[in-house]
Amino acid sequence: MADQQTIRGHLQQRSNHQFEARFEGVETSLLSDEPPPLGQSAGPSPVQLLGTAVGTCLSNSLLFALRKFKQNPEPLSCELETTVGRNEQGRMRVLAIHARLRLGVPAASLAHLERVLEQFEDYCTVTQSVRAGIPVQVSVFDADGVQLK
Repeated sequence: MADQQTIRGHLQQRSNHQFEARFEGVETSLLSDEPPPLGQSAGPSPVQLLGTAVGTCLSNSLLFALRKFKQNPEPLSCELETTVGRNEQGRMRVLAIHARLRLGVPAASLAHLERVLEQFEDYCTVTQSVRAGIPVQVSVFDADGVQLK
């Protein structure tokens, strides 16, 4: 496949359940940790990172789609709810992710918004990949709190 790319990272245990993540081509690192009793919440947990990856990808996809039409929706924000519970085998799993994106401006100030809202999720690499195994719900609101999607 001509468009295939490999993203490389390295995890190094720092203490107990704390791992420092480094990524090829990125200068800064990221510390992850489990919440108590396993860890000390010194950094985001793997579940939080998964939800954040979905929310960040959706936010970037929405921003990119609006900017293609020369629109300025900033500042964007995203609230995430990642539901964790037991599966049929009694093992803890991520059961669902709900991302609530908020535009920084009223919807009326943005051209082509309806078209963007219909399509932006399809271009979100992380969300569409995660959706293969975890339900992901997406809501979009404008700066006035009006739900658009």
